[in-house]
Amino acid sequence: MLRDDINNAVKDAMRAKDERKLSTLRMVNSTIKNADIAARGEGKPPLSDADLLGVFQKMIKQRQESVELYDKGGRAELANQEREEIAIITAYLPKQMSDDDVKAAIAAAVAETGAAGMKDMGKVIAVLKTKYAGQMDFGKVSGLVKAALSS
Repeated sequence: MLRDDINNAVKDAMRAKDERKLSTLRMVNSTIKNADIAARGEGKPPLSDADLLGVFQKMIKQRQESVELYDKGGRAELANQEREEIAIITAYLPKQMSDDDVKAAIAAAVAETGAAGMKDMGKVIAVLKTKYAGQMDFGKVSGLVKAALSS
């Protein structure tokens, strides 16, 4: 489904002569194909939409790191270019959960897994990743899970 949306957006960007969007979406398609090839090499099927969300988040994180470096280096035009790419890729991610919703999801996952301490953190994160892929920032979530399990 996501692949179709992106391919249709590539066609629309071509018609609209939107070079930034077109180049970004072509790069996204290329990244998807590379990830599919890597999965095939490991004997796995092509990536599902949930797997693609993880790929998109990784791409966004890379661009955010680039923005920081460009800003530090005084390269505002390159930083703006990266921000535009982030906006285009973000459009294909599901809506992010609010902080309260994230905390409720963590509490539910802790209850579901019967997590009793820090040794169960991996189980809780795994449940959250399967249910809420692309809807929360797992960099922040790990800290919240640690706090929930240590109290």
